[in-house]
Amino acid sequence: MNQPLQFIPYSETSGKLHMDLDKSLLDRHSRDPQSPSILRFYRWDPAAISLGFHQKKYPEHWDAIAERHNLDIVCRPSGGRAVLHKGDLTYAVITNIDINGKKRSHREIYEYICGFLIQGFAELGVNLTYGLAGRGYIHNPSCFSTATNADLVISDGRKLIGSAQVYRHNSVLQHGSIAIDPDFELLKELFVAEVPIVGCQELMQGDRQYCLQKLIEVLSQSARQYFCA
Repeated sequence: MNQPLQFIPYSETSGKLHMDLDKSLLDRHSRDPQSPSILRFYRWDPAAISLGFHQKKYPEHWDAIAERHNLDIVCRPSGGRAVLHKGDLTYAVITNIDINGKKRSHREIYEYICGFLIQGFAELGVNLTYGLAGRGYIHNPSCFSTATNADLVISDGRKLIGSAQVYRHNSVLQHGSIAIDPDFELLKELFVAEVPIVGCQELMQGDRQYCLQKLIEVLSQSARQYFCA
């Protein structure tokens, strides 16, 4: 890519404000092909369920669960299925769809952007590969219940990072949720099934704050090396 990389400061605020900012950053980037790529990390306060752009319906019992657990229900501009943003770190990358001056498929762009995550986690001693689920995942309301080839999993197949995209002219926004300390009971309540994910606390053997700070530090450095090389 060989483009400057702009870092937006880490923040914790509501899902609506996060999504509004990401849409605004994507709109700005799409109007100026010379603008730098953008990376930001954030958490959701209050915790929230985010719905993919094309996910027009969700299970009726989610409204009662959301009220009971003080969860927002928010629509993302990116695709994919529902994600519970509790005990996770979200990343957002906005960049051009040209890779080294060549147009690429959506799959190639996923793999390109995910490269900084794979590189960063390797430095933390965690080897990640792509999931294998086919298109049937679209019938499952949960993003984390299946690992598609756009998601990153550890060696036993449990998902660590789920990602989704949206395109605007020659720009792309890729969102991703990195699990830190998942609320497995709430996930099961929402999706009425065991959800095969793994959190960074288990992999990195540290508390939430340590994992959060370490992830932002290592992944930011990885992004500098990866995107600006």
